[in-house]
Amino acid sequence: MDTPETKMTKKEKKAKKRKDKRKVRTATSMQIITPFIMVNRIGAMNLMTDRFNVTSLDKYLKKKRAEGFTNINAMHVIIAAYIRIVSQRPALNRFIRGQRIWTRRSVEVSLTIKKEMTLDSPDTVVKIVFEPDATVDDVYNKLNDAIVSYRDEPGGDFDKTAGILSHTPSLILKFFISVLRTMDYFGMLPRFLENVSPFHCSMFITSMGSLGIPPIYHHLYDFGTCPIFIAFGSKKREYKLNPDGSQYKEQYIDISFSCDERICDGFYYASALKLMKHLIRNPEELDKPPLNVFEDID
Repeated sequence: MDTPETKMTKKEKKAKKRKDKRKVRTATSMQIITPFIMVNRIGAMNLMTDRFNVTSLDKYLKKKRAEGFTNINAMHVIIAAYIRIVSQRPALNRFIRGQRIWTRRSVEVSLTIKKEMTLDSPDTVVKIVFEPDATVDDVYNKLNDAIVSYRDEPGGDFDKTAGILSHTPSLILKFFISVLRTMDYFGMLPRFLENVSPFHCSMFITSMGSLGIPPIYHHLYDFGTCPIFIAFGSKKREYKLNPDGSQYKEQYIDISFSCDERICDGFYYASALKLMKHLIRNPEELDKPPLNVFEDID
C-alpha cells in the first residue's frame, strides 16, 4: 500500500513530466482561422498605452525595502503582477506556432540588463522562468540572482550562442537562420536553443524609467513565440484638487503594450488590463500566492 509520502512523490513526478507547452485544441473557429489570415506576429500586433496610479505602489516599495528587499523596484512588481494575471487569465500565456494556437504552463519573462548604466557597458538578454503561483518575493529573488550573476560574470548562454553565430560568414548565417525559422515553425527547434532564446517567452519587458524617458511601443518578433511586449516609463507626479479645494498628489507611470491579437480577443485583454491596474494599486496582494491557478482550455 502506498504511503502518503509515496503518493505525493508520484504526484510530483507526474507534474514534472507534464508538458509545459501544448496545443490548444478547443479554441473557437474564429481563433483557429485568424492565424492563417494574419500570418505573422508583426501583422497581428496591436499597440496601446495606459496610465497606472502608483501612489500606493511607492509606499509598498518603501515598506519592502525596510523589510530587507533592498533593490526592489517597480519592475519586480510589474512582473509579479503579470504572472498573477496569467494565473487568472491563462489565455495570455498562449502563442502562435505553425499557424496554430499553443499555450504554456510556466511564465517565461525576457528582459535586457546592462552591467553598468554607461554608454559603452555591455548588455545581454536574460530569460527567467516562473511558476504561475509566484509571489513578488519569488520574482525579486530570481531576478536579482540573474542580474547579480551577469554583473559579476558577464556573458551568459545567450551571449555565447550569439557570439558563435556572429563569427559565421553572412550567407551561411542567413541560411542557418532560415533553417532555424523553418524548424521553429514546425516546433522542431532544439530544446537547448529554445531555452537560451529570449524570443521564446511569455512576455518581454523593458524599463524606460531608468533612462528617464517615456515608454516606447516596442515591436514583437516574428522569430520565436513572444506574444506581448511591455515597456514602462519614468514615474511622474500630478497634483489634483479635492472637493474642498485642497490639493493632493498622485504618482503614476505610463505603460505601453504590444500584443498579438491572435491569442485572445479584446474583451479578454481588457479584463486582464483591469486586473493589472487593480494589482498595481494593491501590490500587497502579490505577497501571497493566488488562491487558485486556472488552466487554459484543452
